[in-house]
Amino acid sequence: MRLSHCLEMATNPVLLLINPWIYDFAAYDFFARPLGLLYLASYLSSQGYAVHLLDCLDTPQARTGAFGTGRYPKEIIPTPEALRGIPRRYGRYGIREADFKARLAALPRPDAILVTSLMTYWYPGVQAAISLAREQFPAAPVILGGIYATLCPEHAREHSGADAVVTGPGEAALVHQLAALGLPGPAPAPPSDLDSQPYPALDLLQHLPYLPLLTSRGCPLDCSYCASRLLQPRYQRRPPGAVVAELRHWQARLHLADVAFYDDALLLEAENHLLVMLEELARQGPSFRFHTPNGLHARLITPEVARWLHRAPFKTLRLGVETVALGSKRLDHKLQAGELEAALRYLKEAGFRGEEIGVYLLMGLPHQEENEISHSIRRVKELGGAPVLAQYSPIPGTALWPQAVAASRYDLASDPLFHNNSLFPCWPQFSWERYSRLKRLASE
Repeated sequence: MRLSHCLEMATNPVLLLINPWIYDFAAYDFFARPLGLLYLASYLSSQGYAVHLLDCLDTPQARTGAFGTGRYPKEIIPTPEALRGIPRRYGRYGIREADFKARLAALPRPDAILVTSLMTYWYPGVQAAISLAREQFPAAPVILGGIYATLCPEHAREHSGADAVVTGPGEAALVHQLAALGLPGPAPAPPSDLDSQPYPALDLLQHLPYLPLLTSRGCPLDCSYCASRLLQPRYQRRPPGAVVAELRHWQARLHLADVAFYDDALLLEAENHLLVMLEELARQGPSFRFHTPNGLHARLITPEVARWLHRAPFKTLRLGVETVALGSKRLDHKLQAGELEAALRYLKEAGFRGEEIGVYLLMGLPHQEENEISHSIRRVKELGGAPVLAQYSPIPGTALWPQAVAASRYDLASDPLFHNNSLFPCWPQFSWERYSRLKRLASE
């Protein structure tokens, strides 16, 4: 029987989509919304499903930051045995467990439960969400996807509690999983090009202070510490006009001015992509404020790009630099000699103040010396930027993973909990004094 006939036979099959809690020592909402899950929700709705979303992180922050960012509410819970040596308080971030149960009880019985996942070491939140959903709906099959499922599929199959685990981009795999579980499968299959997909179901979120926006998927680079190629093997980009149309659609409907770009390579061929969007938006008149939590490639910032970034305006500007070290010490292809200096000069000439130009620097890389980090911090300050320290998390499947395993004082392959960047798992000589010293240097 063709899949298109299955939906005709079913009466509004019901799907429950869950974005689980974060279980960690620290968590901050820095323009974070489950955009992949929202795209999936929109596609499934367009195919006749009754879609319900339970987002454990869709909650007002306990402490509010700029432009809708801030700290998630935190409930202290017992620290997992594997992490008992860390002198910090472990917690569940997001809505209260009682609220989760109450929302489950108010929903109709789903034909299937679809759960996404983020960081590999946040899998206890996945386990908890699946366990509680099973208590309420014991007959509903559970399908798990997302980052943890893709990077640690065997662990997820054994420990998550899901009936099925899908890896990589989820739309096409989901069609087969729904059919395999005896459920009506969407038809036709989801489009492979980004612009043929419906807009993400932002209306399912209760708290949305900014618009999450994706103008491309994947990344043409292949940095040794990054999982982008594993999660999205194919690099695709939307037409600039389609992105402008989406922004105008959401502004008219939701009346939001802040926009967070989720792209990994936003400035690639900017003259044919980002600058076209910004010029059209300037011509049409809608006013937005833009933010780049994922970081921009410094080498792609030209004087023209810098002027448009300032004019747009971009209010949260982050450059992904990793380290100012060049040559064999670099683990990516982002910078050559003089490119960071040029990028910061162009941005300041365009009108950005130094404190507005955040420069991500990775700390905790395998065999990374403290003086390399302190030198990077000082160099960014000398150039007039603001260093932003980002803690390295070892990621299975990346080119750097074997080095991380060899350098770590933890058995990284045995439990994703050891991937937690709060452990600094790949610094054999780690100490909290060392960490505090570098943090003070960056913030002074």
